[in-house]
Amino acid sequence: MATVAQHFSPGDAILPASNPAAPVQFAGTNFPIPGLAFDASTQETVFFRFPALSYGSGNVNVEIQWYADTGTANGVTFGASLAAITPNTDSQDIETKAFATENTASDTHLGTTGQRLHSFTIAVSNLDSLAAGDDVTLRLRRVPADGSDTMTGDCIVTGVNVTYSDT
Repeated sequence: MATVAQHFSPGDAILPASNPAAPVQFAGTNFPIPGLAFDASTQETVFFRFPALSYGSGNVNVEIQWYADTGTANGVTFGASLAAITPNTDSQDIETKAFATENTASDTHLGTTGQRLHSFTIAVSNLDSLAAGDDVTLRLRRVPADGSDTMTGDCIVTGVNVTYSDT
């Protein structure tokens, strides 16, 4: 049994026509930091597309690497959902494909250091009949209406890791 891992940087994000997370880049002292800025009061979204290489079974885990732009306390909540299409088999129109029900998870800012890097994982169990070789779109969004999303200011996502089992 092996774990298949796919990493997405902020530049891999596909932005929707309305309410996208804002692509940002901070100079940093020693190197630039690219990110996607998700607002604290408006639900903003990005998409990532990937092939389900060697997918076997089980949940798809979506790890979010993030930091607070200005906040130093409280939490954030993100939702992840999948839309999977099997090429040459599914008759679904790719331009109207719906997403499976969203799974959410929350994380809490650790300590008082601003711009401290954090990570947490959303276990996506609503898989939209995912099969090996499917064309998959991942929808990722901050859920500011969730009671656990209490951090003020933007949440900067610096990377997204998608993992799943090949058996």
